[in-house]
Amino acid sequence: MGVRTEPSAADPGNSIGGTEQLPHQYTLSAPSIAITPRLCRDFVRNLLVASGLGQLADAAALCTSELVTNAYQHGKGDVRLAATIECTRVRVAVHDDSPALPSPRRAANDDIHGRGLFLVTALSDVCGLTVDEQLDGTGKAVWFGLSLPPGAKA
Repeated sequence: MGVRTEPSAADPGNSIGGTEQLPHQYTLSAPSIAITPRLCRDFVRNLLVASGLGQLADAAALCTSELVTNAYQHGKGDVRLAATIECTRVRVAVHDDSPALPSPRRAANDDIHGRGLFLVTALSDVCGLTVDEQLDGTGKAVWFGLSLPPGAKA
């Protein structure tokens, strides 16, 4: 498992504490094992709290957990998470190496699975899917974005 942070260039008016430029990108790579959804969820929650965005932490943690659980259950290869804090939003993407695309379905009342993507859609401001252009052209990233509340500063 690895963690990497990459502050990126942005326009000069966007800063954390007046000195650091946004956006900031944080990545986490983890094996596809049963504890990975919890590790990724806690990583995103702690990142947002430490960045002064605690008001987004619960929604982001739940969305992250759902996407990583899907990657663990249905994906292939390691799970790679990228969280980006921008001036107006937080974006979290979950990558895996499977070419199979997610297919949301309506869960019956007694089903214990099948609601994750609907939760992500309901809790996030925007979400989507991109096909990775890795070495062999397989894989995908499922992502969501949360807008920063008015007056919030990262």
